[in-house]
Amino acid sequence: MEAGSGAGDQSAPEAHRFLVESRPGAPGVVVLSLSGELDHDTAQPLQDALEEHDTAGRVVVDCAGLRFCDSTGLNVLLRARLRLRDTGGHLDLAGLGPPVDRMFEITGARTVFRVYDDVADALADRRPG
Repeated sequence: MEAGSGAGDQSAPEAHRFLVESRPGAPGVVVLSLSGELDHDTAQPLQDALEEHDTAGRVVVDCAGLRFCDSTGLNVLLRARLRLRDTGGHLDLAGLGPPVDRMFEITGARTVFRVYDDVADALADRRPG
């Protein structure tokens, strides 16, 4: 899923600013790999992917390729976390790079997510909630 509307789009560079890729991580786990810049203009593909996996037992969001995240992206993740929690699921983060990690730290959002160094560490942790 890419941000942007595709062929004929006047903002073709926008289409390559953000990408979400989904893959199974383990039984009951979905990994969403993010790359690029997550902001107001590019958040819809992430929101769509998270809504698609609302009933997953666990979603691990791989942020290793994420260069930027603004408050819109943060709010998409926070809302998805609550939806998953309401159905008994969990949303965890992995691979926060310095600029993104700093934003999570400053806002205090880092304390509401389980944060892992990378996806392998996240998938190795089998603790409930």
